[in-house]
Amino acid sequence: MFRFFASEWLYALVAVPVLALLFWSAASRRRRALEAFGELDLVQRLTSSVSVVARRWKAVLTLAGVAFALFALARPQFGTRVETVRSRGQDIVVAVDLSQSMLAEDVSPNRLERARLAILRLMNGLDGDRIGLVAFAADAFVQSPLTTDYAAAGMFLGAMHPDLMPVQGTDLGAALRVSLDALEQGARDTRVVVIVTDGEDHEDDFEEALERAVASGVRVHVVGIGSSEGVPIPVYDAQGRRNGFLRDEDGTVVTTRLGEQTLRGVAERTGARYVTASDGTGLDALVDALAGVEGETIEERQVTQFEEQFQIFLALAMALLLVEWMVPERRRVRAAWAGRFE
Repeated sequence: MFRFFASEWLYALVAVPVLALLFWSAASRRRRALEAFGELDLVQRLTSSVSVVARRWKAVLTLAGVAFALFALARPQFGTRVETVRSRGQDIVVAVDLSQSMLAEDVSPNRLERARLAILRLMNGLDGDRIGLVAFAADAFVQSPLTTDYAAAGMFLGAMHPDLMPVQGTDLGAALRVSLDALEQGARDTRVVVIVTDGEDHEDDFEEALERAVASGVRVHVVGIGSSEGVPIPVYDAQGRRNGFLRDEDGTVVTTRLGEQTLRGVAERTGARYVTASDGTGLDALVDALAGVEGETIEERQVTQFEEQFQIFLALAMALLLVEWMVPERRRVRAAWAGRFE
């Protein structure tokens, strides 16, 4: 079986007859110029060392070399082999905390942006794994279903903001419950949940969802965002300008801190890891651990691979152009000078 992998280069073969026309036109102009130069017998004697046949052969070699070079660029392929390709991977759902406290700036530039960077680092380390995104605050929903299109998942990640959540708060139970539902739709055995949050859980239904994760064999890794010291939560107007800090009903500035104790307990219950986004070493270890899981065989199929043969045409092109360079245009002519100047 024969094919051109980059067949668009074949259109460039039109350059060969164009180049041939240019050679013919140049030869015609040269001939007319010589005829206008002087008497035919004198011109022939002056140009007797020029080989017209050699010039024609050099043109033919150039045209052939260009044609073979264009064939090489079109990447001809013939000869095939059959390979078995196995797709392996796991399902990963990342639950992102979109509560108002994620806008706190105890980590630079703020907790939410640091969370995005952590998730992008995870995506960059994946290969063949499906990833989904869950947004949560006082409630949770699937922002991006399981997919291997990491670019699309990255676009959904960039759109995640506390403004998406109609009711504020932090419900880790809802986040885990929706994440487990999304994993069940994927129907893979190797399944992981990664919760990215500041850990301020203000709801009480988390225990039931955690028991479900343990029973399902789903590991729940946790990435903590923020510091353990209380910091205020900035508030922004419609134009994105800071408009003070969040206050409670009594007018007191609300502070937020990382709830490490709760988050560590979640990871330990499922045999998973707890890391903080500010700990580059721990986060890298988590990313490597997730990316290093081979997962189950998702798909196995036979693929026909074509053998590249452009080398043959490239070698011919180089050989022809080298020969063209070596062929002289002039031949040796022995002239009798005796008596010409008497």
